[in-house]
Amino acid sequence: MISRLLFGVFTAASSAVAQTVTYQAESAALSGVTVGTSVAGYSGTGYVEGFDTATDTITFTINSTVAQLYDLQITYNGPYGDKYTNVVLNSAGGSRVSLPATTNWTTVPAGQGLLNVGSNSIQIQNNWGWYLIDAITLSPSAKRAPHQVTTTLVNKNANADAKALLSYLGSIYGKYILSGQQDRDSLDWVTTNVGKTPAILGLDLMDYTDSRTSRGASSTEIEKAIAFSKEGGIVTFVWHWGAPTGLYDTADHPWYSGFYTDATDFNIETALADTTNANYTLLMHDIDTIANQLKRLQNASVPIIFRPLHEAEGAWFWWGAKGPEPAKKLYNILYDRLINMHGLNNLVWEWNSVKAEWYPGNAVVDIVSADTYSQGDHGPISATYNNLLALTNDTKIIAAAEIGSVMEPAQLQAYQADWVYFCVWTGEYIYGGTWNSVDLLKSVYSSDYVLTLDEIQGWKSRNATARK
Repeated sequence: MISRLLFGVFTAASSAVAQTVTYQAESAALSGVTVGTSVAGYSGTGYVEGFDTATDTITFTINSTVAQLYDLQITYNGPYGDKYTNVVLNSAGGSRVSLPATTNWTTVPAGQGLLNVGSNSIQIQNNWGWYLIDAITLSPSAKRAPHQVTTTLVNKNANADAKALLSYLGSIYGKYILSGQQDRDSLDWVTTNVGKTPAILGLDLMDYTDSRTSRGASSTEIEKAIAFSKEGGIVTFVWHWGAPTGLYDTADHPWYSGFYTDATDFNIETALADTTNANYTLLMHDIDTIANQLKRLQNASVPIIFRPLHEAEGAWFWWGAKGPEPAKKLYNILYDRLINMHGLNNLVWEWNSVKAEWYPGNAVVDIVSADTYSQGDHGPISATYNNLLALTNDTKIIAAAEIGSVMEPAQLQAYQADWVYFCVWTGEYIYGGTWNSVDLLKSVYSSDYVLTLDEIQGWKSRNATARK
């Protein structure tokens, strides 16, 4: 569970942006940070360093003569490891931008920013800190070319239900966004309080495997999926996979948090070292257990967007704790076993990490996605979207599989962030009032750009009643 725009600084508040321009960090208004010169290779007269407390910021003002969308790049140095920075445009929310470890001055894409006519403020906030900032570059964004995504499923034996689902997603991609909500109770809350029902229901396979059922867990998620499908909706499943053994089960790390890296000593790397060790056998048993549940959906003609091993690159779940190679290996085993051993052909396979080194490849992924949480930021999450676009060279549909704050439709369209669906996380994220107000939710759900359950009826036969 876990951005949108840019990163950098500005040299002269009186300048007007109309073409590609680089702005030096050392000329910005600095708070808690200082100008450095000891690390060679920077541009301008120095760079900004000293991001070590939460309140450290760079703030600057840009006066623009036009309202225009700009591509943003950051030139930085990251000698202290992988870091993130937070960037705020015109005091609206905040966007987390990844700064991978490097000892060279490196320029990375950082999404887009929509500058208004007149004065615009940009603030760079510490976030993780411990990085050096040299400059940013703003370039007018080109109009996005038509998408080149495929709607042919990677599973050559995919059934008609799965084919219809991916085909429908492709038919609306770039034209609309499907509304989604994790958890049936939270979805019902949206229906009652917003007056519209989300088109997508997010559910979890968590409480079906032995390490949880042996401790009293049970689940009715499959029944909920079948019921929602009968209502004409679309279903997506995540799997908070409790480690099959090695749960600490302490007061600080109870058994029900067993999917977290810090709640188990289960080692994915050693478990996958060979096919004869006991932990490998336990992994296969869990996969087979989940396969039996997925078969119930296939038998009920329910296709699902299947999102296993989610957020692997974050390393907070055990399947990502040992780096990308074991995570990709497990994903490929899961893919092969469910399709070729269990004959599960109702799945649309969704990958859920952004970094290229974690990507298992186009041959085993139908949709790419990300999970993003930035409280109070209702922007388009364009930096993440554009990174996913580059990940597959615009050949795969892109989804916002988990979000905290809903995105404003006008921002999505302005930034050309064509997420095919969003799914708000459960509980306080949807009804607490802090992440999303009811008024905002009503505004989003009433948008012509946002499709709800009543507007996608008949989607399997491509006769959905979406607004035109």
